[in-house]
Amino acid sequence: MRAYLRSTRIAPKKANVIARMVRGCTVPEAIDSLEHTNKKAARLILALLKSAVANATHNNKQRVEELVIRSIVVNQGKSYRRGVPMARGRMRPIRKFLSHIEIVLGVSSDDEGAKSGAKASQKAEKTVKRSASKKQGTKKSSSPSSSSSPSSK
Repeated sequence: MRAYLRSTRIAPKKANVIARMVRGCTVPEAIDSLEHTNKKAARLILALLKSAVANATHNNKQRVEELVIRSIVVNQGKSYRRGVPMARGRMRPIRKFLSHIEIVLGVSSDDEGAKSGAKASQKAEKTVKRSASKKQGTKKSSSPSSSSSPSSK
């Protein structure tokens, strides 16, 4: 259940801002937020999302309410090379970027959501513990070196 948009005329940086906004949302939430966003990337991603939903409902007989955006990837395509005339016959180069956008939809189930929520909280706890231990490790190593450097002078 996926859809692609190839070589569309929008910069990947601009499209990625909107992609970040809807990544991981359910399809009805994403459609609602994209319809109320006044950006070109929002219009493009909304059309692509509707295409992916149509693929899912027609090909895999899925219900729209159960669909979730599993991943949305924005990659850089080729770029147009243009130029603006400058003084003394020179040309200032301008690059107009193209984007490739891919949306992958999946089915959300309550069991999966509960499991992924629990896994996410466990991962968050582990990263907090790791960062705390790294901070403590750097404090211990930096304090002896700072005390030894003034004494060596």
